[in-house]
Parts: sequence; C-alpha cells; structure tokens
Amino acid sequence: MLAQPDVHTPLGLRDRAMLEVFYSTGMRRGEVVRLGRDDVDAVRGVVFIREGKGLKDRVVPIGARAILWVRRYAAHARPVLAARRRGEAESSTMFLGARGDRIRPSRLTERMHRYVSAASGKPGSCHVFRHSMATLMHDGGADIRDLQEMLGHAQISTTEIYTHVSVERLRSVHALTHPAEAGRAWLGRRVGGGVAPLLAVPPRRGRLKGPWGAAGGSG
Repeated sequence: MLAQPDVHTPLGLRDRAMLEVFYSTGMRRGEVVRLGRDDVDAVRGVVFIREGKGLKDRVVPIGARAILWVRRYAAHARPVLAARRRGEAESSTMFLGARGDRIRPSRLTERMHRYVSAASGKPGSCHVFRHSMATLMHDGGADIRDLQEMLGHAQISTTEIYTHVSVERLRSVHALTHPAEAGRAWLGRRVGGGVAPLLAVPPRRGRLKGPWGAAGGSG
C-alpha cells in the first residue's frame, strides 16, 4: 500500500511521504494537514503535533523510514509545488497541494482512499493507517497507556478498542489452528525438549485412541 504512489512525480512523492507519516506516527488527517515544516525533528526522531484533537499539543515518535521520505519530499517535491502558488509562497506548511497551497482535507481523503482501494480492494482512507499502526503496535507488545499518549486519546476507553481488535484476531487464530477447535483431540509427550504428538484423531464416545490401543475412562 505504501508503494502505491508514483514517486517520480511531485505529488506522488508527497503522497508517499504522507503515507509514511500516517503509518509511522498514527496522526489524524487534520494533524497531517496542519503539520509544519519545523514540526518534524529528524535528529530526535519526533514530530510535534500542534493543537490536535481537543486543541492539545503532543510529541510522538517518527521512524527513520518516514523521516527519509519526508526529507526526499522536502528536497525534491515541495519546492516544485511551492513554485506553483500565485503570490507569496507557503513557507510554513509541510505538505502542499497541487497549486502550492496547503492540501485540503477532502483532497487528502480522496487520494488516500484511492491508494487503499487499489492495494486492498476495500474502502478506507487516512484512518486505516492510524488504526493499523495502533493494532500492530499493541500486538507487538506496546502498552495501552503508551498507545493512548501516542494517539492523543483523552480517555483510555477509546484506546482499548485496539485491545479488543487484537483479542478478536487471536480468537480467530485459535479457532482455525487449535486442534480441539478444529475438531481434533491432541495429546503429546515431551521428547527432547519438544512435544511429540501421540494423538491427532477425533475422540469417539469418550474413548481416546492412541498408539497403545484404546483407553477408556470418563476423565
């Protein structure tokens, strides 16, 4: 999905940089639109988000790959877009539109939707990247309080949706892969630090059939 834009064009390079920022930081659409040129600190690897939801400022990490694409955009595409503006150039805004002005939120949604749809065949836009980042970070072990801070949620209950998503994913994996859930009983014994299967057949009438013959019992 991140590779969808044509980075050989100014707008494509801008879009790739925005996609990377969305995915790396979990920023909201309006926060990316308002992002200033001085708000990305490449040395410290952080982004300063001014007046996010609830008019609250926050600082969030940004990854090295996202910084790389932002630098490429700033060096090669932004000057081209800035030159298209009639009158005084837009000096403070990071991401510019086709006419050199600050990109409009509706236009940003339209372009992100195009990339999401082309890559996945499903609807989605800017929030897809925020949602994916939070879910994957939680799956990787990120604390829910850290995610709350990064996403700028006022209430922990808002962030907990990503916990629920992870649990649902685990339930699906469990249903598809656990021997009992897949309709198979499974016994094992330790062998050389591993587990050797002794049984992988459905139990019948409360009897388990193993390599030593039938063994009854109610358990």
